[in-house]
Amino acid sequence: MTNTKIQTLKGFRDFLPPEAMKRQWLINQIKTTFELWGYDPLETPTLEPLELFEGQIGEDEKLFFKFEDSGGRKVALRYDQTVPTCRVVGQYFQDLPTPFKRYQIQAAYRAEKPQKGRFREFLQCDADIFGLDGPEADAEVIALSLDIYRRLGFPKAIAKINDRSLLTGVPYEAISSIDKLEKIGKDGVISDMEKKGILKKEAEKYLMKIDEIKPNAALKVIFDYLKRLGFDESWYEFDPTIARSFSYSTGPIWEIKIPEYPTGSVLGGERFDDLVKRVSGRAVPATGFAIGFDRTLEVAERLKLLPNFTTSTKVLVTVFNEKTRDASMQTLLLLRKSGINSELYITESDTMSKQLKYADKKRIPYAVIIGPDELLKDEVVVKDLKNKTQQSVPSLSLLTHIR
Repeated sequence: MTNTKIQTLKGFRDFLPPEAMKRQWLINQIKTTFELWGYDPLETPTLEPLELFEGQIGEDEKLFFKFEDSGGRKVALRYDQTVPTCRVVGQYFQDLPTPFKRYQIQAAYRAEKPQKGRFREFLQCDADIFGLDGPEADAEVIALSLDIYRRLGFPKAIAKINDRSLLTGVPYEAISSIDKLEKIGKDGVISDMEKKGILKKEAEKYLMKIDEIKPNAALKVIFDYLKRLGFDESWYEFDPTIARSFSYSTGPIWEIKIPEYPTGSVLGGERFDDLVKRVSGRAVPATGFAIGFDRTLEVAERLKLLPNFTTSTKVLVTVFNEKTRDASMQTLLLLRKSGINSELYITESDTMSKQLKYADKKRIPYAVIIGPDELLKDEVVVKDLKNKTQQSVPSLSLLTHIR
C-alpha cells in the first residue's frame, strides 16, 4: 500500500482518542436522558433489503448507499433508523409493550456530497413512541428533545413546532422546497418549486398559505403539555415555515434551534403514523425525533459545555527491570481489583524517563515505581505527575495515596 492510499474515504472519518472521548461523553449524556424518561435501547442491522427504504424517504432516495451482495440481493446501508425500527415494530409487535418507547444510537449512511457538516457516515440518536396517536405523545417527545439540551447545559434551545396536517393541499414537492425557506429565502423556494414543474403562480400560492396558517387543536395541546412539564414559552414557538422534507411526516413536526448556532437545526422530529403500515402492513401510530449529533457536539464545544477530557487510565505501573517485573504486576492486579484503571508499561528495557514521558503524554495522573530498593523494603514510589511530587509508601497503603 502506498502512502497516498493511507487515508479515509471521502465523507468518512477517524476519531483519535481526544475526539472520541468527546463523542463518548455526549453519547453517554444523551443515553442517560433517554433512559431517565423510560426509553429502552434498540439496535438494528447495518445492512437491510433495499426495498425496505425504497418509496419511504422522499426525494433524498438518491442518497442511498445501495448495491447487490454476493447472493445477488439488492441491499442498502442503513439510511436512517426510523424505517428499520418500523420494520421491527411490525415484525415483533406481539412481543413489544404498548406504547413502545425506544431509543437508538447507531451510524447511518448517505451518499452525500462531502462538505462541512455533511458526512457519508454519521451517528444518529433517535427516540420514538409507537402505539399512541394523541398529541400528548408528540408533546412528550418534544419535551424529551428539549430536556436533552437543557441537561447538556445549553442556555437556550428553542423547539419550532408546526403540524403537517396544516399543509393539506400542498403537494410533497412543494413542501420539500418550503422546508428550505430559512436557507434559500422565498425567491429561492419559488425557483426550487419551478424546477420541479410547479408553476410560479402555484408556488406563490403555496407560500401564501404558509403565511396564513395558525396553530390547530393538536398544537395547543402540545403547548399546554410543554408548559406543564416545566418549559415556559421561551423554549418553544409555533413556526408555520417548518415543513420537514421526509415524505412520511404526517402530524406535528418540529426542529430544535440553538440561538448561538445559526447554521441550521440540531434536531428534527415528526409524527409518522403511516410508516409502520407502509413498511410492514400493520397500522401503528408513531412519533419521534433524531438528534444531529455532530452539530450538537460542535455547538456544545463552541459554548464550552464540554468537560476537560483525559485518558481514563489513572495509574501507570512502571517496570524498573526484569527482576522487579513480578512486583509491578502484583501491584497492577491490586489496583485493578480495587477498580482503579491502571496499565502496565510493557517494555522493561525502556528507561524510566521514557516510561514517565509516556505517562505524561497520555496525561495519566499517577505513576508507580518499584525499583530494587523499594522491593527490599516492600515499598513503592508514587509519583503525582500533575503536581510534580513523589513519595515512598508501604506497598499495603498504596491505595490510600491514589486519589
